[in-house]
Amino acid sequence: MDSSRRTEVQVGDASRLFDGRRLMLARQLVGLRKNALATKIEKSPTAVAAYENNTKRPAPATVAQLCLALGVDPGFFLPGPHQSAASNAIPHFRSLRSTTQLARDQAFAYGVIAGDVGAALERHVEFPEPNIPRLSVDVDDEVSAVPEEAARLLRKHWDIKAGPVGHLVRLAENNGVVVVFSPAQTAAVDAYSFDDAYRPTIVLNPTKEDYYRQRFDVAHELGHLVMHVDAEPGSKVVENQAHRFAAELLLPEDELRDLLPSKADWRTLASLKETYGVSLQALLYRSRSLGVMSDVTYRNAIAYLSSKGWRRREPGEMPAVEQPSLYPRAVEILSSVGMDEISLAKEARVTAGIFRTVTARVPVREELFVEPQPVESRLPPEEHAIPLFRGKEQPGA
Repeated sequence: MDSSRRTEVQVGDASRLFDGRRLMLARQLVGLRKNALATKIEKSPTAVAAYENNTKRPAPATVAQLCLALGVDPGFFLPGPHQSAASNAIPHFRSLRSTTQLARDQAFAYGVIAGDVGAALERHVEFPEPNIPRLSVDVDDEVSAVPEEAARLLRKHWDIKAGPVGHLVRLAENNGVVVVFSPAQTAAVDAYSFDDAYRPTIVLNPTKEDYYRQRFDVAHELGHLVMHVDAEPGSKVVENQAHRFAAELLLPEDELRDLLPSKADWRTLASLKETYGVSLQALLYRSRSLGVMSDVTYRNAIAYLSSKGWRRREPGEMPAVEQPSLYPRAVEILSSVGMDEISLAKEARVTAGIFRTVTARVPVREELFVEPQPVESRLPPEEHAIPLFRGKEQPGA
């Protein structure tokens, strides 16, 4: 059978088994509105909406047009390994005003697709079970100590000993949280998180090459996952609650109150920065919030930081940012038993570019989409699950 015939059959299969949710994800990943996609495939926006709602099935010729317009293979439109309840998940973006809805949709679609990759990998390996405690916080509560209580709850639940928190990304992964870098295309959106039908997920900004700020980002997003599963995202109160959670998680009051200086003692602050893995700005904010440092001293210290250019880049050596290893290690294990990236990407119903970006230890600059190529419409034979992390073995080991 020649390649053109294989392509035709696969387009037909995709038409018969078409999943409109996958079309919506592909459209959002590319950053297109319905009307823009409709123009590309010479259909009406109403028709595109019907395809996405699964009230109308596209003909094989239309599937081929969609593949060309969106840069995916026909198999992308088959039901994925992870049937996400994406419409019910609430992604927590930092500011709803600083990014467009289109950019947020693109970022969230990538996070959902990351779940498809993980679900495909979990057919062959075993990941740690999600282990996130819940302590809901009133989204209008600006005064109670519930965010700090939630941070202490997580420290106890995860058995975090007194003292600095170690590799925070690895700790999250060991407790079943997916951590991935977003692609360069969505770098305008800061770190965000959500908890859908697959796993709690944190997506990190690929351009933030600051070890200290990245750790605070992870702690902040853990706060959302613990406190704000059903909360509307983006409000100042909700974001401040997550900040307070992160501060208590990384800088516990009972440990830091007697260590924080009441004045801008930069030598002491630099030492605490290296010990606890947080920025000077975070330490100053924590000192003021605990009442150790006065408001006037805090403002003067921040002004000094600004005058020195330290708000953009603080002095001293910058450690490499913490790297995710849950997905990358799984890919390495499966590669060692003969399962290559291309076959795993096909199983996950994603392009090779998406697969490599999602499973990378470090941010990558790669096109997520390529010219569509023929792919088999059936899944590979089911394999026995390979345990990935057992006992005390660490994902980064």
